Amino acid sequence: MRKIIVIGSPGAGKSTFSRRLSAKLGLEVIHLDRLFWNPGWVKTPKEEWRKLLEELASRPEWIMDGNYDSTLELRMEAADTVIFLDYPRRVCLWGVIRRRLPWNQARPDMPEGCPEKWDRDFCEFLRFVWHFPDNSRPNILRQMERCRRGRTMIVLRSRKEAERLLGRLQI
Repeated sequence: MRKIIVIGSPGAGKSTFSRRLSAKLGLEVIHLDRLFWNPGWVKTPKEEWRKLLEELASRPEWIMDGNYDSTLELRMEAADTVIFLDYPRRVCLWGVIRRRLPWNQARPDMPEGCPEKWDRDFCEFLRFVWHFPDNSRPNILRQMERCRRGRTMIVLRSRKEAERLLGRLQI
């Protein structure tokens, strides 16, 4: 496990899991949200984004957390391990809501100038999370099947399964 992608619904805890995985394996974590979003929630242009991901994927070792369908295949092909946090929608919805509660710290996986808000966009985001199992999950599973050869594919269906995996890992 030297090139690992961690994918799953928003709110599944990809970034937290990736940081803990990094501590176990001694690998750098690349938070894709931190690179994709610019202050004011401005997206990185597509060509620039693709070029950046190609460069990052060519490094000898890393953990990348984030979905980003447009580069998922590129990252899967570069990875030796794919970890899919395939949690129930209620777990992911709570994860998204919890990180917006006032006592939570700013997310270390997000850039400056991208605060969590309770607004219309957030309502749309909740809708996206709710429909993730129906709309995004099938594509992730297809990509995993297509890129399976020569890679370790891990599907974790609960936080308890994630804890067990982390408990088994050593540097």
